[in-house]
Order: sequence, then structure tokens, then C-alpha cells
Amino acid sequence: MTEKGSEKRVALVTGSTSGIGMAIAKRLAEDGFIVVFHSRSSVSVGQSLATVYPSASYFQADLSDQGQARDLIARVLSHHQRIDVLVNNAGISATIPHTSLKEATPEIWRDLYEVNVIAPWTLIAEAEDALRQSSSRECPSCILNISSHAGIRPKGASIPYSASKAALNHMTKLLALSLAPQIRVNAIAPGLVETPMSKNWTAARKLWEERSPMGRGAQPEEIAQVASMLISSHYLTGEILISDGGLNLT
Repeated sequence: MTEKGSEKRVALVTGSTSGIGMAIAKRLAEDGFIVVFHSRSSVSVGQSLATVYPSASYFQADLSDQGQARDLIARVLSHHQRIDVLVNNAGISATIPHTSLKEATPEIWRDLYEVNVIAPWTLIAEAEDALRQSSSRECPSCILNISSHAGIRPKGASIPYSASKAALNHMTKLLALSLAPQIRVNAIAPGLVETPMSKNWTAARKLWEERSPMGRGAQPEEIAQVASMLISSHYLTGEILISDGGLNLT
């Protein structure tokens, strides 16, 4: 059930014009939410998506800019007057061999943390009051962070990327404590997901095919199913749910 009283609940999904974010936004629309699409670029795609679903909207913002991140929340609230669910999906990666330490420059570290850690924090801090206002005992508001199995296992495209996702995971748990009981905070840690970003990850795909119990990477819609479950589970908070086809077991 997505309605509280007579008002439909509003879900903001960042980075939602492709891949996992688009799949989550579409699934939440199917679940009955008013969905807010977002992207840094792909403006025409976002605008087109917003016309497909009732009352949906689209906003552009570069989340590496804290001012734009804060303004995004303000614009969503001005348009919809509420936020019930915040999905921090937008993120960036950098592919650097773990043994090539000098290639992982301070600039790369800063860029990754700006988008993967600081931007989610800024959005959460700006949306906190609205999330509390739309919360109820029976249906707490919800924050869902899209992390990575690389934030749990010592793997991933680069050490800075994996460390940024580990930071997001720990932040998720800390916020679950500090924002309870009005706001639940969880994260999904996917493994390989078949998206435009991962289409050239041949080594990762080979690893999943050979070692994961499911024998393949995930489809974005399968991660969206997990997101829907976490968002609708009103008692669940502080969880980092690994969705990697069982690779973590091997």
C-alpha cells in the first residue's frame, strides 16, 4: 500500500534515466508511488520518462555540486510538497588496478567521495525534515542507498571506488540509528548488473558466470525487486542487503 491518507507517496530516485536507477524508478511507479526522475545529463530521456507515469516529474542536477544537490531537494518539495522515499542511486566509478597506487590520485579519491558519499549525505540532510513529516508509525519514511558488493569484499573496479562504497555502507548503519524510528535507512550491495556501465566488464562477467551460484550477473529489474521489498518492509532498517547471485558465498 503506497498511500497515506488521501495522498500518494513520493519517491525521489537519483540517477534514474538508465540502468539500476531507471529500473527502480519504474518499479516504484508500478508500486503506486509518484516518482521523481533525476540525472546529471540525459535530460531528454528524463523528461520523456516523466511523461509516462502519472504525476511523475524530472529534475536535472549535478550531485558533485553540493549546491545543486541541496537545490534538487528544494525543487522536489516545491513541486510535490513531500518526499516519502529517497533512493540514492547516482554514483560514479573509476577502473584502476589495485596494485597501481599512484594512478589512484587524490583527485580521483575526491571525485568518487563527492558523488558516492557526500552527495547522498547532503541529500539525506536536506530531505530529513520532509521525510520525518511524511512518516507515520505504521509507514515510516525510507532512505535506500545503492552501494556495491565491492564495499563489503576487498574487490571492485578500484580501491577508491570500493572504499567509497564501504563508507556509504557504514553511513547507512549510522543513519539507521540516528534517524529511527521515523526514517528507515537500508542499502543494497549489488554485484555485477547488466547495465550500459558494465557492458565492457568482460572479466567481471566471466567471474560471475564461473563462480556465482546463479551463474550470471543480475538484470536491473532484479535489483529493483530487492529495492521494492526493502522500501515496503516497514520494520527493516540498518541492513546492507547483498544481491550478487551468491558470489559472496564462494
